[in-house]
Amino acid sequence: MGPDPTPGGPVPLTAPRDGTPTPVATPHELAEVVARFAAGTGPVAVDAERASGYRYTQRAYLVQLRRAGAGTVLIDPLPLGDLRTLDEAIADAEWVLHAASQDLPCLADLGLRPRRLFDTELAARLAGFERVGLAALTEQLLGYTLEKHHSAADWSSRPLPESWLTYAALDVELLADLRDKLAAELAAQGKDQWAAEEFAALVAWGAQPPRPRPDPWRRTSGIHRIRGARAQARVRAMWYARDEIASRRDSAPGRVLPDAAIIAAAELDPKDERTLLTLPGFGGRSVRRLARTWIDALAEARALADDALPVNPPLDGPPPPHRWAERDPIAAARLARCREVVTTTAGAYTLPPENLITPDSVRRLAWTPPEEISPETVSATLRGYGARAWQVGLIGEKLAGALRDPE
Repeated sequence: MGPDPTPGGPVPLTAPRDGTPTPVATPHELAEVVARFAAGTGPVAVDAERASGYRYTQRAYLVQLRRAGAGTVLIDPLPLGDLRTLDEAIADAEWVLHAASQDLPCLADLGLRPRRLFDTELAARLAGFERVGLAALTEQLLGYTLEKHHSAADWSSRPLPESWLTYAALDVELLADLRDKLAAELAAQGKDQWAAEEFAALVAWGAQPPRPRPDPWRRTSGIHRIRGARAQARVRAMWYARDEIASRRDSAPGRVLPDAAIIAAAELDPKDERTLLTLPGFGGRSVRRLARTWIDALAEARALADDALPVNPPLDGPPPPHRWAERDPIAAARLARCREVVTTTAGAYTLPPENLITPDSVRRLAWTPPEEISPETVSATLRGYGARAWQVGLIGEKLAGALRDPE
């Protein structure tokens, strides 16, 4: 554990106990780090900083690690390529991360893949904490306050300011201490096995290659306002035009052209640059310089034959819940009963309902229940949706009862 905070209230943590390290950036320096961490003991605290909102990719631009006997290290992965030698050195250790699902993909890109992990955010959710951010947990459980004002910084910039490096080092300074506090709380509540199953599922998820999203342009913010296949084609054409530029520049797509601008242009379908530039989102100098690109994309969509227009994909799963009462009142009643069971059970165990069972699993189950409803068939269905054993044990039989028509 770290030094005890004073009894007068939370203590601001402004510097790592061993000072702020200089980022490792050469193979020789990395080899020294690998040796240190291989000789260290206990869990390894791990974090990564990306440049979301600034860069096209979600790669890691800084990796932070801390281990007893090895201290804290900051690694600049840009000149190093990959960190597989480090991965081998800490392969047998438990990795401690906060909100692991955010960092596992970019760590995997560097060859870093945990075999065991402890997620402090997920642990706090299972333990019933209302505030599960790293700073909130550190303050509540360890008595230290962390500054979070660099969390949205452009970590791809070089050189990184000293204050940013200090911030990054502090993110792993107390992770192992926090892990111990949360592990004790989970054990006291009888939830340690639940957490172990959740962490194992995270490890398995992180080991899988990412699945490409079909029709990624359909995730454009505001697309629900777009009516008709021709207008959708305009969104699609502009989205891919923007994506090509963003990829080439390694810039976040929203910095090339905001989603709101794509939607505005798709709605109005301007035929010339002058009209285009009057629309919201097209006022910036860099956007205006690309006016011809946007006009060409709109013209491309305008020229498409009808059979080349977007076709809404078949619905994967049940319809939106607000339409259930109209389409299938019996299913809507089933869903209401199932949701009540989930809410009540989650409250009894001081869990967020979405951590007890995913809302999507509940919707699918209520829309298309097993032909024969029993605790066994419902439990098997939930396992097919990816539910863990502890979740099925808590909720399977109760959901089977909720699926049956009360009449």
